Amino acid sequence: MPPFGSALVMLLSLASLATSCTEQESNSLLQFIAGLSQSSGLTKSWQNGTDCCSWEGISCSPERTVTDVFLACRGLQGFISPFLGNLTGLLHLNLSFNLLSGDLPLELVSSRSIIVLDVSFNQLSGDLPDIPSSTLARPLKVLNISSNIFTGRFPSTSWEVMKSLTLLNASNNSFIGTIPTIFCVNTPYFAVLELSYNQFSGSIPPGLGNCSLLTSLGAGHNSLSGTLPDELFNITSLKQLSFPNNQIKGSLHGISKLINLVTLDLGWNELQGNIPDSIGELKRLEEIRLDYNQMSGELPSTLGACTNLRSINLMSNGFSGELTRVNFSTLTNLHTLDLVLNNFTGKIPESIYSCSNLVAPRFSGNWFSGQLSEGFANLESLSFLSIGNNSLTNVTRALQILSSCFCPK
Repeated sequence: MPPFGSALVMLLSLASLATSCTEQESNSLLQFIAGLSQSSGLTKSWQNGTDCCSWEGISCSPERTVTDVFLACRGLQGFISPFLGNLTGLLHLNLSFNLLSGDLPLELVSSRSIIVLDVSFNQLSGDLPDIPSSTLARPLKVLNISSNIFTGRFPSTSWEVMKSLTLLNASNNSFIGTIPTIFCVNTPYFAVLELSYNQFSGSIPPGLGNCSLLTSLGAGHNSLSGTLPDELFNITSLKQLSFPNNQIKGSLHGISKLINLVTLDLGWNELQGNIPDSIGELKRLEEIRLDYNQMSGELPSTLGACTNLRSINLMSNGFSGELTRVNFSTLTNLHTLDLVLNNFTGKIPESIYSCSNLVAPRFSGNWFSGQLSEGFANLESLSFLSIGNNSLTNVTRALQILSSCFCPK
């Protein structure tokens, strides 16, 4: 055969090999489906002897290597096969919103290729495997294991080898112990940490202050105690800070450093002190929840400088003084205002009636006095009002005013 003829045969052979996935990848996927008790019709396309790149939920690279397995919301039941770890080119694995049970194979968490692993909203249980710190660095960027039944102590060494991790969501499980301090020491791009609805205890680790790119930090509904560490206020990139339903004490004296903060949720804790005047420096703040704490003092006038505020919840504290200190007319985006069960006095300020987007103001359980203004009629979005247990003198007239708000225009 002429030289060019053998070369042509070789090219044709290589082209033939590149038209389908490898037998190893096909077998690995078939091992996965074999471990399912309910595959929701996947077997119709997942057939042995066919190209797995054409199977439902599978995507491949131009070289016919499996890169994506997307099987979310399929009603899958059974176990997750560790053979999925044999897909050496796999980048994205999404098995969320199914009924999968058993453990999460170490082969997936420690994969040399996976960058996004999402097994949220399943029934996975047991301990989350901890990768030895001696392991070579892994490329995982996004790990979402939220809304499962994982138990035991949260891994501590795994994060040392995940140097590219940007998002970790382990909320709504039953992890115990303390929050690891290793975050951000070896993962400089770490941006989102969500640990809410678990059984974490102990204090908030000051080491989180090393997460200079962190934008969202949530660990509400746990048993955390102690104070908010000063180091936390050095994370100027932070947009969401959420620790509701814990036993956190202390004050908000350093909160003004978080200049990019959008949501502050520290409700149902044991915070004391007042809202500092420096709160006005948080120009991007949209939601502030400090309900059910032990805070006191007057509301700072600078609160009116937070012009993006949509929701204020200060329910069940010891705040006092007159609301007239705050110019509510600057808060044109305000949607909800909850001041129930405090010690506010004086009149309900006229400036509140400039908040045309206000839907549900709540003033009950205070010491407000005087008369309600006819300005209430300006609250075009009003759908709920709570004014009981105060010392207002024109309630009948107020009802007449309010009735006009609901008449067809």
